[in-house]
Amino acid sequence: MAEYETKLQDGKLNAVKALVDEFKDVKDFIFTDYRGLTVEQITNLREKLREYETVYKVVKNRFAKIALNQLDKPDVGGCLIGPTAVALPTGESAGPVAKILIDFAKTAPLELKGGIVDGNLFTAEQVVAFSKLPGKLELISQLMATMKAPLQNVVYLLNAIPTKLVRTLQAVADSKE
Repeated sequence: MAEYETKLQDGKLNAVKALVDEFKDVKDFIFTDYRGLTVEQITNLREKLREYETVYKVVKNRFAKIALNQLDKPDVGGCLIGPTAVALPTGESAGPVAKILIDFAKTAPLELKGGIVDGNLFTAEQVVAFSKLPGKLELISQLMATMKAPLQNVVYLLNAIPTKLVRTLQAVADSKE
């Protein structure tokens, strides 16, 4: 009996290679089910995501699974069921991208499936929780405000002494008139 041999088609190999090339520079992936979206809605979503340097791409599940496996990403087999589109943020953080997708899902039939954030597999609920976290710039501004507060209090305290003296002298001057 002859052994079964799988013949690999060049078109499929090239499609997987193209996905590997596109995925290799991306560290975060957010998977969605785009079933029910019109072309106009997908176009609007892509325009919103472009502001955050994000590509929104419809992928073949099998090709995406092979490409992610070749890049040593976590197994996302549960996310790659049914019609799948993936958001590929190339910017600093995937948080704002997740917020856009969640806001868009409130008015359109878009469904989050899950994602890979910083090399960790996230469920849809975890992606929602991740989107609620403050971004890098917000955290830096909060840190700077916290660092500035003690110094600002010292300045107010040092300013209060001469101010109180001036008010006391003014009150004495007003009472003598």
